[in-house]
Amino acid sequence: MTPSLTHYFAKQLSFGSIEGRKVIANFEGGRITSNAGIVLMAELDKKLKITSRFAECFQDYRDSSYVNYSVHQLLAQRVYGIVLGYEDVNDHDKLRNDPALAIALERLNYIDLNEGILAPNSTINRLEYCPETIINQQSSRYHKIEHDPKEIEKARKD
Repeated sequence: MTPSLTHYFAKQLSFGSIEGRKVIANFEGGRITSNAGIVLMAELDKKLKITSRFAECFQDYRDSSYVNYSVHQLLAQRVYGIVLGYEDVNDHDKLRNDPALAIALERLNYIDLNEGILAPNSTINRLEYCPETIINQQSSRYHKIEHDPKEIEKARKD
């Protein structure tokens, strides 16, 4: 259907505000994303607490003084990437610069710093990479985040 001349097209769409910043969509260029739907998906996740409950199924052995991203933030970023169709961890080296994903993960300081503020693939990979030879996770240099399959199964049923 061709719109008539009497139809009004909004120049800007408002999605409320996060941390006192207005979230808008317009057609003026600037920082562009094709992943804006993830902002709505993140709101649903927050209401249903899917990634936060999932994060409780992991043990984090990292030294907290060196941690920039919590297990929950890493899981949410990985899950949101999969939801967006980015199934490979290496896709996060580009996704870490996506403004919609930064909004979904509440990392709004990305906009001020003008740099990738989300976790790179090497950090997210810590959730998935587990060499078979590691015996003691707490003293391991390579694998500091451990999942508990029984807790994941229990959370899945809740």
